[in-house]
Amino acid sequence: MEKASENPGASHEAPIASRQVIVDEKFVDQAAVYLSKTKKYPSLTQEEERKMVRKMDLIMIPMLLLTATLGAVDKVALGTSALYGLREDLHLEGQDYAWAGSILPIGGIVGMWPSSYLVQRFPPAKYLCVCSMGWSLMALLIPVCKGSRGLLVLRFFMGFLEAVIVPGISLIIAGFYKKKEQPPRNALVFAAISSVINGFLSWAVSHIPDSARLAKWQYLFLITGSVSMAWSIFVFFAMPDSPMNAFFLSDQEKFHAVQRLAENKTGIVNKRWKWYQAVEAVIDPKTWMIFFFNIAINVPNGGLITFGGIIINNLGFSAVDSSLLNMPTGVMSTLSAFVFSTLAAKWVDRRCLVTILACCVPIVGSIVVYSIERSNIAGQMIGLYCLYTYFGPYVVGISLAQANTAGHTKKTVQYSILYIGYCVGNLIGPQTFRASQAPEYTSGFVAMLACYCASIALMSGYWTLAIWANKRADRGIDPHGQELTNLFQDHTDFQQRNFRYTT
Repeated sequence: MEKASENPGASHEAPIASRQVIVDEKFVDQAAVYLSKTKKYPSLTQEEERKMVRKMDLIMIPMLLLTATLGAVDKVALGTSALYGLREDLHLEGQDYAWAGSILPIGGIVGMWPSSYLVQRFPPAKYLCVCSMGWSLMALLIPVCKGSRGLLVLRFFMGFLEAVIVPGISLIIAGFYKKKEQPPRNALVFAAISSVINGFLSWAVSHIPDSARLAKWQYLFLITGSVSMAWSIFVFFAMPDSPMNAFFLSDQEKFHAVQRLAENKTGIVNKRWKWYQAVEAVIDPKTWMIFFFNIAINVPNGGLITFGGIIINNLGFSAVDSSLLNMPTGVMSTLSAFVFSTLAAKWVDRRCLVTILACCVPIVGSIVVYSIERSNIAGQMIGLYCLYTYFGPYVVGISLAQANTAGHTKKTVQYSILYIGYCVGNLIGPQTFRASQAPEYTSGFVAMLACYCASIALMSGYWTLAIWANKRADRGIDPHGQELTNLFQDHTDFQQRNFRYTT
């Protein structure tokens, strides 16, 4: 096949020849098939490209944000419901409540294996929405629980179904945006506004009279489950899987939306499962660097989701006030994710350094909460809010996996492994908060501090590995570049001589 004379990376600089390109539909990315069959259009100007990206942002980001947020609302409602009598009504004793927090990521670990296969075999947006209906149903069933056993079973299946959230949404974002555009979109989509929503809902259910037929915590789950179910049904029909079937893009915009992603060299969609790519994901050391990073950074997340409201309540606040004071935690998480993701997008090839710097803020929070007197309420709250900035390094870490992994099966398997790390961290987190240590929870805060330090060490190792891989690639770089359809051959990053890792 004739080599292209221009670098196809930027759509406004490299027009595509009108010749017919023959591709094997069984092996290549669907983007290559699409480009080989669709009508060719003139190149976009930079302003036209920005306008198209803004259109994608206005439609896709709100859809993905609300889907991810409602999934988080369903699961973090446990912490709010504990303030309204769930532990007493279900007779949770000892570590029963902590296990109610840990059982969800166990379900995620189990659910990840079928999800990693099904999210590739089926349209990812449709599969995500079906799972969203499932976890909404689990939330609706929690109010009928009579003891810990029923609660644990439902929380397990909720986690099983929620296993698709991070890998599914990551695949969709990677299929719409360039590498440099992904970090701020990740920050917006995975914005931790669930605490804000839960705080509002907690305030709302506090006005339900005690004479009501159900307990206040039961109404909380009924509300969150109903809203989540209604939204899931809507996005099942509305959310596209890729630019190729995006209803809001014209044919010309679809062509350019696909063409511009060639520079990612990571592909968009391929429904054929390739075992060699699955094996490559497992043997890639970068996979395990981010896997253990996800464990370390999410141990604090698991503990704070389950015990954050209780920690505030133990400072002497009422149930309603504790929920309202828990609302800024979501603001802090969202703000840190957006600030550090924007910095990672603008500071070229410094994402690992940004992640390391981002880890320093919750370290300060851990030291403040652990060291100052509990009677210093203002100091305790400031330290606690700083703890929730852990979300910044986590979101930037997701963007590294998106930018540095090519091959559809490899991406799916790697995202699944990384989500297992997320689940393991969230499983461990609640267990570090021992009921016998209330209200100080010494072991919980020591674990947080240790995990943030481990996160810095792991990200430093990833940075070193990526730099070494780039230097090795530079020695064998192909000066002629690759033709656009070849960039969509569904090759992994290991197979592409010109592939450069974002550091």
